[in-house]
Order: sequence, then C-alpha cells, then structure tokens
Amino acid sequence: MDVLPTVWFVLIAVLWTGYLFLEGFDLGVGLLMKLFARDERERRVLLNTIGPVWDGNEVWLITAGGATFAAFPMWYASLFSALYIPLVVVLLGLIFRAVAIEYRGKRTSLRWRTGWDWALAGGSLIAAAGVGAMLALTTTGLPLNANGDRVGGPFAWFTGYAVLGALAVVGFCLVHALAFIALKTDGPVRHRARRLLVRVLPVGLLPITAWVLVVQARSGSLLTWLPIIVAVAGAVIAWIQARRDREGRAFAGLAVFLLGGVAAIFSAAYPVVLPSSLNAAWDLTVANASSSAYTLGVMTVVAAFGVPLVLVYQGWTYWVFRKRVTGEHIPEAHDFEPVAAADRAGR
Repeated sequence: MDVLPTVWFVLIAVLWTGYLFLEGFDLGVGLLMKLFARDERERRVLLNTIGPVWDGNEVWLITAGGATFAAFPMWYASLFSALYIPLVVVLLGLIFRAVAIEYRGKRTSLRWRTGWDWALAGGSLIAAAGVGAMLALTTTGLPLNANGDRVGGPFAWFTGYAVLGALAVVGFCLVHALAFIALKTDGPVRHRARRLLVRVLPVGLLPITAWVLVVQARSGSLLTWLPIIVAVAGAVIAWIQARRDREGRAFAGLAVFLLGGVAAIFSAAYPVVLPSSLNAAWDLTVANASSSAYTLGVMTVVAAFGVPLVLVYQGWTYWVFRKRVTGEHIPEAHDFEPVAAADRAGR
C-alpha cells in the first residue's frame, strides 16, 4: 500500500483531534451559557474566555473538511452526500452561533440578549451533536452501494451509532468546557466550574468511551488497545487533578484522553475510511478513495510549511490571552447612542 495515503489518513485524524480539542471547549462554553451561568455578568465572563480564540478554532473544521476533499475525494463525496441534510443543519447551527457571539452585546435589552443566548446554546448543541454523529458514522458505517452512493431515504443515516456519536461529542464538550472555564476564570465561576467538573466528568465521558469500545470490538486489534489505556489514564488523571484544584493538569489530562481516544478509533478503523453497512466489499479504504500520488505529494509539501505556521500562530494567540477572566474585568453594559442628524450636520 502506498505510504502517502496512510500519511494523509493520519493527518486527517490529527486535524479532527485538533478540532475536537480546541472547538470542544468553545462549543461547551456556548452550551453552558444557559446551563451554568447564573446572571448576565457570568455569561459575559464565559463569553470572554473564548472571545479571542473561537473563530480561529473553527479553522480546524474547515481544514479537516478541505483535507478530506483533496486527499480522499471518494470519502468526501460519499460521506457529505449521504449526510447532506444533517450537515446543512450543522452549518446553520455554526452560523447562528457565530452571529450570536457577535450580536448579543450590541444592545442591553434583556429580550435581545436572551434570544441570542438561546441561539448560541442551540447552535453549539447542533454543531457538537452533528459533528459527533458524522464522525461516528465515518467509523461505524453508512448504507453505501458499490459506487459509494447512499442506499435508502434521506434519513438512512439516523442510527444508534449516530446518536451515540452525538452524545459522545456533546458530553466531551461539556466536560472540556468546565475544565477550560476553571482554568481561564477566577472567583466564584472558577470554583463552581471545578466542583461541577469533578461530579460530571465520569458521566460525561461515558458515551465517547462507549464509541471507542464499539469501534474496537468491530475492527480493533491487540495493538489498538494501547491508546485506549492511554485515554483511560488521561481521564483518571483529569478527575484526580480536578479534585486537587489543579485546573491546568486536569485540562491536560482531558487532552491526553482525547488524543488516546481518537488514536484508538482511527487506528482500529484503518485502512477503512468509510465502511459500508451493506457489504464489506464496498468499503472505502485509504487505497481506493485517495487522490493520485502526485496530488498527495504536492499537498504534503504544502502541509509541511503551512501546518507549523498555523500551530505557531495559534500557540502565540493563546499565550497572549493566557490571563484569567473575572467579573471585575467586565465593564457595565451600555448602548451606543445614535448621533442626531443635526449633530452630524454641524460637524
């Protein structure tokens, strides 16, 4: 088997890991705007923890989709056409979420802010659930025929595995966001987030653990149990460190958990990139779904320069905005007074 398709399979797994790690706490903070924050000041504290980085984190989703399109066009075509309806809904959720972040502070009206808070929470939920369902179906299978086309109606994708994936990513986002809030804030919000993290971490990580075990049972090997052990160790470390009030180490433990879990899923699925639930002979693999060797070679050269630059830039961004956010940092809300026509004429 050619090396480059395997290299790009690994790179796409890395891109999805980066997206789930960075955008995971973004989406979770959006959900916690309604589930955790008690008043407007706390909501603004939560929003300010992700304010400088949320739009940069979404680049990982675009890059993962673009890399799949360029490196494995058959994988991209079959997956995105089979999931056309849910992915459009995910796109709408991301749009509502982005608009809510930008618009909620433009007026001091309670009704205005509440509406955009619901848009932010709902968009975050839809995006997390949709991405989780898509990734779960990528590793468990869709009803594809020999041509890679979906068989069945527009909701043939809606299976128990899709629900499991949705719950897995939503649960991880909530846990990850609590760890991030405890790390990035101070005062009452920080302490409540840490206490809640200790309580919900074991439950919130159960669906993603079940997803990993399902893929392992279907196509895993003895070797793919190693990243599962790493993932379990990361979760235990995160829980213990959260109990000891060490938010940074708890956050790092969740990173280890995610890295081990994604590695276990993709390594167990390899070399299949999209299984057919109708016939294993119709599975899409790194061999039959990839682009030409020339295309992959050019992409590899570009990625060798582009990926390090992106990592350095994002690392610099997080370093610049590394300080904790507290309620004292949040100014009083105010409206911008419109300039009267007479005033404008006199200037």
